[in-house]
Amino acid sequence: MRVVVIGGGPAGIMASINASKKAEVILIEKNNMLGKKLLITGKGRCNITNNIDISEFIHNIPCNGNFMYSSLYTFSNVDLIDFLNKNGLKTKVERGQRVFPVSDKSIDVLNTLKKCMEQRNITIINNERVQAILVNENNMVKSVKTDKQILMCDKVILATGGKSYPTTGSTGDGYAIAKMLGHSIVTPKPSLVPIKTVEDYDLQGLSLKNVELKIVDNENGKKIYKEFGEMIFTHFGISGPIVLSASSYILRYKNIEKKITNSNINIYIDLKPALTQEVLIERIKRDLEKYRNKVYKNCLDDLLPKKLIPVIVNLSKVDENKKACDISKKEIEVIAKLLKAFPLTMQGFGKIEEAIITSGGINVKEINPSTMESKIIKNLYFAGEIIDVDAYTGGFNLQIAFSTGYVAGNLK
Repeated sequence: MRVVVIGGGPAGIMASINASKKAEVILIEKNNMLGKKLLITGKGRCNITNNIDISEFIHNIPCNGNFMYSSLYTFSNVDLIDFLNKNGLKTKVERGQRVFPVSDKSIDVLNTLKKCMEQRNITIINNERVQAILVNENNMVKSVKTDKQILMCDKVILATGGKSYPTTGSTGDGYAIAKMLGHSIVTPKPSLVPIKTVEDYDLQGLSLKNVELKIVDNENGKKIYKEFGEMIFTHFGISGPIVLSASSYILRYKNIEKKITNSNINIYIDLKPALTQEVLIERIKRDLEKYRNKVYKNCLDDLLPKKLIPVIVNLSKVDENKKACDISKKEIEVIAKLLKAFPLTMQGFGKIEEAIITSGGINVKEINPSTMESKIIKNLYFAGEIIDVDAYTGGFNLQIAFSTGYVAGNLK
């Protein structure tokens, strides 16, 4: 039996490794190397999976999570970690149960997977683009046509990814191939994407750790999302782990396009989540007393990053040259309120090209969740981001890729 896998990301690699147990496997990758997107995940550290109980995974997959039951239980996070450990990759668990390689290097994850492929004699074809999957009169896969050749095969696994980070090869090629075969595509949208803001505080590059982000619908005061962690200011808004997760929540909030247009999504950053408003007021009082003979703009160094101080000073509307000892109780309360709810107004999302993950893709109603086989074309299987399934940050999306890849690579 010959299996052709299209796409050399984590889903395609895992599919080829599993299929190679019983078949000859050829993996086709249009780039000059495998795993380009894998190498940049987790800021180059590769957040492989999450260590929470597999029963909780579904709650972290807001888009078609139920579709993932079978594949997650067939090849779970425990199975993935065990597989990598047995093949020489040591792993560790960090905050939020995120799993990383001990080395903190994504290249080590890729090299471990490539070593497995070499041991299983998987043929890898680089720098070749698939143009079509050909079927016979019975709607059964018979061959794959590339820009250089036609490969006869018994089974095809389509794992070309979504449309995010196109420089890594995720340019939506697989959607067109699947559409030619009769599959419907749920319109791709950015998920886990930076957020654009109305305000420009000139804070680009400022990273904040241990802060709390809150997203509020300004029309009704409804809290959409709240999370504690790390974020960063960009040239157009904000990004970082808690912002990316927030974007996924906001994307699924009703009538979101209209609300963003009307600037009705408000963002608040609690810069001091460990302190209550009352405790923070006392802390500010102590700092002002400590620097009582200095002017206000020079009194906040113990409390805030240097880059953030002029922004807070300006927003507080307290005279920056006012002596610390002259700042009133009411002004201190205003400063404390700002630190507990630093305000931003959402303008929109970054482009899909800037997204970590694509939401949308092959309609899950057209895929058998137990096998990943197409319900339209026999012996055609799907794996990874090309499927209309996506999750929050924390290693969940890579687990989806590995689990669906493993299941698609199962041979009867």
